[in-house]
Amino acid sequence: MYKFATATIVALMLLCNETLAFPKHTSSIAIDIDSGEIISSESPDAVMYPASLTKLMTLYLTFEAIEKGKLKMSTPLKVSRYAAARSPSKLGVRPGEKITVENAVKAVIVKSANDCATVLAEALAKDEREFAKLMTAKAKKLGMKKTIFKNASGLNNSQQVTTARDMAVLGSAMYHHFPQYYKLFSMRTFTYKGQTIYTHNHVLKSFKGADGMKTGYLAVAGYNIVTSAKRDGHRVLAVTLGHKSIKDRDTKVMQLMDRGLKKIALNKGKSSTTLAKLEVPAPQPKPQPVQIKDTGDWAIQIGAFSNYAKARSYAFSIKQQMPEIKSFPVNVEAAEKDMAVIYRSKITNFTQKDAQDLCNRLKKENKSCIVVKHDKNSQLTLAKK
Repeated sequence: MYKFATATIVALMLLCNETLAFPKHTSSIAIDIDSGEIISSESPDAVMYPASLTKLMTLYLTFEAIEKGKLKMSTPLKVSRYAAARSPSKLGVRPGEKITVENAVKAVIVKSANDCATVLAEALAKDEREFAKLMTAKAKKLGMKKTIFKNASGLNNSQQVTTARDMAVLGSAMYHHFPQYYKLFSMRTFTYKGQTIYTHNHVLKSFKGADGMKTGYLAVAGYNIVTSAKRDGHRVLAVTLGHKSIKDRDTKVMQLMDRGLKKIALNKGKSSTTLAKLEVPAPQPKPQPVQIKDTGDWAIQIGAFSNYAKARSYAFSIKQQMPEIKSFPVNVEAAEKDMAVIYRSKITNFTQKDAQDLCNRLKKENKSCIVVKHDKNSQLTLAKK
């Protein structure tokens, strides 16, 4: 009886492992990325696990932050213990060290580095959990109807799901919204601290015209890929999810792209016979710098802090994000509140209208501020740099 029970348990464990090892089916879609027309699809709305395709949204939000002035490619980001402890694939950054946004982005694209994905997440939100909420919210805005993100890297989480159609939307949005960064996805190598790291995306070498984007793998997800290729002025983007091997995945996606490019060329100038169009919302226009003269007697109060250094540092960080007010003075005022001294951080010399317009912009970016009359006699001495 004991031997029979043991054999039964082992058999059930093997069955469960086989069931969990790979998805029961694959899912795919190919689109004309310029028109959004769907060329072919197979179960494109089946809910699957994205694995490291998740990192495409992490990169999307990073590029968006750069365009809004919240980050620069040269910005050094501190590595937390949590980020450094993320499981492989990883670059191997250590707690307390710093890595530039550019190097973190390249490591995410080429190495699929989970530690660097978390570093980027923590630079843009309080923690990775809060960043995942931003990821899901952005997915909904883009029209990714069935996608939920729970982390920045794609590490296993049963609630983190997507579809081939949704990933095609994200890939297309990346291409149309951030063409200035899209070329990064074609990188085959990345050098960091003297070490050359090679891409996981072998389609870049195997398929003529291929130029990105991202691979992914988890046991429960199978082998996934989002990639694009251009030939003779035509571009196709293909997604395929849930394969049992790299070879199966790459063969499938190359077939999708080859057929797609041929079909686009054949249908050029003809009426469309495709299934539908993939709708990707246009990017929000980048705010244009406002011409402002520093001749007013109004100020934007942007916070109250427990010490002078924090108040001053925060004001200069806001100025860095808004180049049009780079020359405006910073004013830190000391005031008593509940028997303690607080330091009010202000940027000064605005007209009332300019101050109100800038404060409204800050509020749209979830930064608190109020417009106040500027008392020039209340200012503490400030170093210029």
